[in-house]
Amino acid sequence: MPASSAVDVTNDTSRIFGPVYRTATLGILIVITLIAFEGISIGTIMPAVSASLDAIDLYGWSFSAFLMASLFINVVAGMWADRRGHTLPFLLGVVVFVAGMVLAGTALSKGLFIVARAVQGFGAGAVVVAAYVMIARVYDTDARPKMFAALSAAWVVPSLVGPAVAGVVADTAGWRWVFFGLVPLVVPAVIMLVPALRMNTGPDGDGEDAGDDDRTGAGTTTLAAASTAGGAGALLYGVDNLHIAPAIGAGLCVCGLILLLIGCPRLLPAGALLFRRGLPTTIVMRGLFSGAFFGVNSYIPLILHDVRGFSTTAAGLAITVGAIGWSAGSYLQSKGDLDRVGLIRWGAWGVTLGVVISALAGVGTVSGWITVPAWTIAGLGMGIGISSVNVTAMSQSPDDQQGATSAALQVTDTLGASLTIGVGGALINLIGHDDLSRGYIVITLLMALVGAFATLVAGRAREAG
Repeated sequence: MPASSAVDVTNDTSRIFGPVYRTATLGILIVITLIAFEGISIGTIMPAVSASLDAIDLYGWSFSAFLMASLFINVVAGMWADRRGHTLPFLLGVVVFVAGMVLAGTALSKGLFIVARAVQGFGAGAVVVAAYVMIARVYDTDARPKMFAALSAAWVVPSLVGPAVAGVVADTAGWRWVFFGLVPLVVPAVIMLVPALRMNTGPDGDGEDAGDDDRTGAGTTTLAAASTAGGAGALLYGVDNLHIAPAIGAGLCVCGLILLLIGCPRLLPAGALLFRRGLPTTIVMRGLFSGAFFGVNSYIPLILHDVRGFSTTAAGLAITVGAIGWSAGSYLQSKGDLDRVGLIRWGAWGVTLGVVISALAGVGTVSGWITVPAWTIAGLGMGIGISSVNVTAMSQSPDDQQGATSAALQVTDTLGASLTIGVGGALINLIGHDDLSRGYIVITLLMALVGAFATLVAGRAREAG
């Protein structure tokens, strides 16, 4: 059953805040905003967490545990959504995410806190995949670009206020209340989503399996997800330790790459790594965007604070305007019936240009404030490009494979960002440990190459014929 026949077609189904979709839209945005707030706030409160639990090495694993769990559950939730609909993956994802928040807030040891971060990753990963499938199955075609723009905006507010709010809560009530405080806010969001969760729960609208119960195929995909998640974790941990124990770090990197090469191709559409036209290239474009952008985004505060002498607040300003640019780009791409592949290419150009300009922050004769216009441009490119990738991928995906497509988008996004951030960290340690400016410039130039490559292959996102 088409989404539009499941609602009152006399209403304007292109308005995501109109009477047809209002409660579903608000519910999805609230849940995503809470997940975004937690993800952004964790970096702010980690010093307090580490001091409280007496574990300085908690930093790396707190992020890696979330990453590996998210990668794995993205795939499992995608298969589940294709077979049984988006309702149960979404609801269970919310429950697991809340459980992880409670577990983190009550953690008395670093081991338990790491487990809590993994639990949060399982929950958040399932929710995001199920939300993408929900948008594809519940919202009218004209409403989807606007909804993806709204999802991008749902990350902007946490980017603007999350670090400050988390810092105030941690300084006054304690870091545990950053987790506890979000728990009751989930309930009204889920209540709002009840109508959408009942609507078109399966690919055929009946909540049943779309095809045969291929348990062998599901088991193979699950193993591939575990291989990819484990490979990413091993690679990241190895990169982190290259400058401390080179032999061990290199061995872990090799093992991680082998696991990634075994698992990752099985989670993506056939021909994705060869940039086959249509959906395969569209999926990989998500990873190229995230890799180029976040590979620099993570190190802008470092160069501004440690080299250019900016305060923590001032150093974060570039990241803030990047989030605003992202939101603006998402809004612009939602206006009218536009050439999506053309928008993907323009988005890649914007990210590349922003990255190149931001490299000037590592040059001593150039003001560090150059990162503000640079990251506004890069954010604008991300908003236009990423949202267009999401819309294009869902339109190119068969109804019974929208869960797998959503999972593949999340896998490439997470891998793209995490691997380039990890490589950047290794370069900072190996090349720029005594000269952060030099390391930063090398990172930005490498990410500019990633962005430039994205502009070259963007046209292959268009389906043949």
